[in-house]
Amino acid sequence: MAGLKLNGVNKIYPSGENALFNINFETKDKEFIVVVGGEASGKSTLLRVVAGLEEPSSGEIYIDDKEVTDVEPKDRDIAMVFRSSTLYPALNVFDNMAFGLRLRKAPQALIEQRVKAAAAILGLNDVLYRKPKALTAAAKQRVAIGRAIVREPKLYLFDEPLSGLDDNLRADMLNVIINLQARMEGTFVYATKNLAEAMAIGTRIVVLKNGLIQQIDTPENLYDYPANAYVAFYIGAPTINFVKDAQITKSDAGYAAVNGDFKVELPENIVKRFTDIGKYANTGKKVILGIRPEDAEVKKGGAYKSTVVKVESDGDSTYAECDLNGGISMIVRGQAELAKGENAEIDIDNTHIYIFDNDTRLTLLSRDAGYKKTDFAEADFVPLTYPEEQAVIEKLAPKKNDKKKKLR
Repeated sequence: MAGLKLNGVNKIYPSGENALFNINFETKDKEFIVVVGGEASGKSTLLRVVAGLEEPSSGEIYIDDKEVTDVEPKDRDIAMVFRSSTLYPALNVFDNMAFGLRLRKAPQALIEQRVKAAAAILGLNDVLYRKPKALTAAAKQRVAIGRAIVREPKLYLFDEPLSGLDDNLRADMLNVIINLQARMEGTFVYATKNLAEAMAIGTRIVVLKNGLIQQIDTPENLYDYPANAYVAFYIGAPTINFVKDAQITKSDAGYAAVNGDFKVELPENIVKRFTDIGKYANTGKKVILGIRPEDAEVKKGGAYKSTVVKVESDGDSTYAECDLNGGISMIVRGQAELAKGENAEIDIDNTHIYIFDNDTRLTLLSRDAGYKKTDFAEADFVPLTYPEEQAVIEKLAPKKNDKKKKLR
């Protein structure tokens, strides 16, 4: 199998729209790397560029240490599974799975061997000779995956393959893909906007936003050591609580983060990690305070008085949305018996808080001994500041005048 390397890859459409900006990362052989991001983040474009279905505007792509930037898709030895199955309706399951091998004029004996082996792995033995219209949505996607793996390529690309499936089918198919990667020992690149999928299957995760990489690291490191406020917001469910425009104060009692009547004392472990805390303490320079819902809870005797606005439970956990004194809204762990409008006291575990610069939105907390460093240089990647990111987006945004000229 093979690893993948992208070196300074950019994709700018003729309109000027920026799809990918300076993408740099490398996978190792047999790694399962996940690309996550919201709509228009560049996930699908990234996979299509790697597959050769779209040309990068600049940069190089390497597979198995060989540059393939200008190589035709059919010669890249890549298999790609799309978000919706693209099966040939006139062909049965066997022939759909065998299609790529027949195009390559593979011997019939090899076709029989690989198709039946893939069918056994994917649980398709009973439907091998049915047409796609007779299959369930999940079965169709299994066939699409089977068609990819029978070729035994160097690299597997999955573009939101489970979108459109219900939760139960999604969970079943996710297990299929996890087991498949272990069996095939291949290098998998999997794009999704579903955070639960990403956290469950990725050895590392690439977080994309507006075509720009925000951070690349293991799921645990992304959660505990986000490089900026966006990563902290994206990695976690429910999403992190932000207290913007807070200031750092220093007194005889120590350091604290303050916004109006809301105040969180900074414990020793946070102060030690706070980069250049002297530039922020008692200077009026603002920060964003991050508090994850799982690090705050409704608790009798808690330091923060609040009013319950909403209570939601997923069967395993209950969370309450609360309005704290001082106009701060926060989602915290709660109890099912809480009621809307009820007064509640909240306790916050301040040893697990996050702090970001209010302007750059980059983290102000350095990594400590809890950070588990990987062997990849990308772990030390520092994303653009928020103003720098906005400048790139503005510079590469389609110009209205250009559109008008093209229409004339």
